[in-house]
Amino acid sequence: MHYTLKESDKDKAEGSNGAGALQQKLLESRSIVISGEINQELAQKVITQMILLQSVSNDPIKLYINSQGGHVEAGDTIHDFIKFIRPEVHVIGTGWVASAGITIFLAAKKEHRYSLPNTRFMIHQPLGGVRGQATDIEIEAREIIRMLDRVNKLIADATGQPLEKVKKDTDRNFWMSPAEALDYGIVGKLITHYDELKLD
Repeated sequence: MHYTLKESDKDKAEGSNGAGALQQKLLESRSIVISGEINQELAQKVITQMILLQSVSNDPIKLYINSQGGHVEAGDTIHDFIKFIRPEVHVIGTGWVASAGITIFLAAKKEHRYSLPNTRFMIHQPLGGVRGQATDIEIEAREIIRMLDRVNKLIADATGQPLEKVKKDTDRNFWMSPAEALDYGIVGKLITHYDELKLD
């Protein structure tokens, strides 16, 4: 099976033939990496890769996440696409999985959510600086509250935690070790080696 992008597309996306070749190898292994800030550009890249991999087969996709978070809607886009595509997505947390990174991580089924030993997890309320005319401030403030309610419900639904507990926990930065994230319901399994992944 071939996971081939046009050379011009690879060059634009990766900036060099060497990086493009590395990306090609990742796709051949049905692996996607999210590292660093989550933004619209990264979301477009990730969902494009998911669509490409789905077009080749329905075999599972491995999604490695090491992110401090970022743009809420960009995280939502990736979250929704994980649920939208036919292949099962297995997420592996490494480094840190925080904020919008958690939103993406929780899109996978619980039994497909893995953590490496030194990963840190963090949930909190979406951040938003509001300024402008009074009417605009009121509109944006309402939207931030609506966004927070939605994120809290997403976390509660994916972890099995009571919504009121999630609301309390996300009121401030709430950090968890892999073992704590396992107890919380964010992580499905702690692993130390690739062979521990159950790709079904």
